[in-house]
Amino acid sequence: MFLTPYFSTQDDQFQFTREQASHFAKKVAADFNPIHDEDNKRFCVPGDLLFAVLLKKEGISKKMRFKFSGMVNDGIALRVDDKCNTESALIDNNGKEYLHMSSEGEKSHDPAFIEHVVTNYVQFSGMNFPHIMVPLMEEQQMMINCQRPLVIYESMEIEFSRLDLTHPEVEFSGATFDVDGKRGVVTLNFDFKEDGEVVGTGIKRMVASGLKPYDQASVDDLVNRFNERKEMFLAQFAAAA
Repeated sequence: MFLTPYFSTQDDQFQFTREQASHFAKKVAADFNPIHDEDNKRFCVPGDLLFAVLLKKEGISKKMRFKFSGMVNDGIALRVDDKCNTESALIDNNGKEYLHMSSEGEKSHDPAFIEHVVTNYVQFSGMNFPHIMVPLMEEQQMMINCQRPLVIYESMEIEFSRLDLTHPEVEFSGATFDVDGKRGVVTLNFDFKEDGEVVGTGIKRMVASGLKPYDQASVDDLVNRFNERKEMFLAQFAAAA
């Protein structure tokens, strides 16, 4: 499975090193959010990686809802807590819950299908910044703190019309940014398409805090720093290959 390099397992538990989580963010999801840098004091494991591992272990259902409730640091041992046939969660040794999944309907454990869905989704998810977030911020004339950007997952919903699929592709279908003071909720909508047919839909919600009045120069600087970090990582990775 393509996720093998990005987490380690022992018995029924698994955990992530900073390198594993950071490389997943950058190499798989093209997510260069500083919070996933190995040397960041506020480091956390990407929500997309938690989502991917949970699907690998639990399979894909026709209808799923995910609720993120905590940020995972490196070295925290997690396990899947199966509450019942339709409810499961990622928890640590103290029972703290980080990601909850509710599911309904038919389920697929086909590893090729799961891998395809996961890779397509996280590559789309990694486009949040700057491709989707910047136009939304400009439209609302509010922006994240460009010196300490923090946008975290809140929830996600996915529903397939059927599961006899092989290569559904994720396609962006619109987004909104609802601002309330210094807090905002970003809602991304997307479809799954196979051979030109819509075979599924999804909604992803993220919370942005510490919002400020929009300033184009600050946003341009943030985008430039993002692109520089991306180019630097890819160059270092290519040199090491």
